[in-house]
Amino acid sequence: MDRIQLVALLTAIIHLTDTLFYAVRLSGVKTRRLITALSLFQLVALLAGVANMVQAPLLSSIVEKAINAGPAAQQANLQYLLGGIRLIILASSVGTIAAAAVAPIFIFFMNRAVFVYERTGSIPQLLLLLLSPSRIARMSRELSVAFGQRRRSIPARATRRPRPGDAWRRRGRRRGLAAVAGLLLQSRPLPFILLLVHILVVSVWTNGVLAALYAGALLPAYRSTASLLSGIVNGTAAVLANFMLDPVTAVITDQALQGQRDERDMINLTYWMMFTRLLGTILAQPLFIPTVHLVEHLTRMIT
Repeated sequence: MDRIQLVALLTAIIHLTDTLFYAVRLSGVKTRRLITALSLFQLVALLAGVANMVQAPLLSSIVEKAINAGPAAQQANLQYLLGGIRLIILASSVGTIAAAAVAPIFIFFMNRAVFVYERTGSIPQLLLLLLSPSRIARMSRELSVAFGQRRRSIPARATRRPRPGDAWRRRGRRRGLAAVAGLLLQSRPLPFILLLVHILVVSVWTNGVLAALYAGALLPAYRSTASLLSGIVNGTAAVLANFMLDPVTAVITDQALQGQRDERDMINLTYWMMFTRLLGTILAQPLFIPTVHLVEHLTRMIT
């Protein structure tokens, strides 16, 4: 595994952990212990912190290698660097998809971790209990029952002989499922601007540091200035998130926690945020080069 592949793996871990934060809020609403759930999630967030600490110097070393290759090999190294950055951005999408796929299982274990910690009051005891063979076997059985019961019941229904009126009942059931889906998506819809801002914020965050590093490779004489400009790019996204994104999601979470909103609204919020986060990482691909040009322009203005 070369350095770019390692950075891509670390990026996927970071985005997986960041995406699971939405699931933690849902777990907090389900257990009515939001602060405890967020506190326990910090243990998982340490994984992203370690990955970020390792990722940053690796990225810088890759850029330095491309710059110091000399004029003859510089163009080839820049193309290699660009392809590597595309892979890293793709890894962010993969990490987001993986988080959305494991979110139900993660919520299942997080709910139990919250109640176990409430009983023990100790992180070491919590880890010992959760990692004990008996507890793992018990939670595996509970997980199998929770997620496998429906699958086991499908063949039983399928083998039953058809009865008069089954076709009509199936049409009614389909209409009922459509009504439930419509209720989840349309009863108390999320503001469109919220979803749009989230896509934009994630795409900027995904590109910010990478675009600044690549701009530094294109302007080797001012690479330090270009790299530091990532703070301006990411700062713009942070302002949008703090003013237009975080307050709205916080209010929805508090209302669900207080019983003013149905829990389905929180489920709706969680998976819409995951989906728009995925769209943001996908949008980061076509926006990468324009972001690089923006950082280049700002660098030339400053210098």
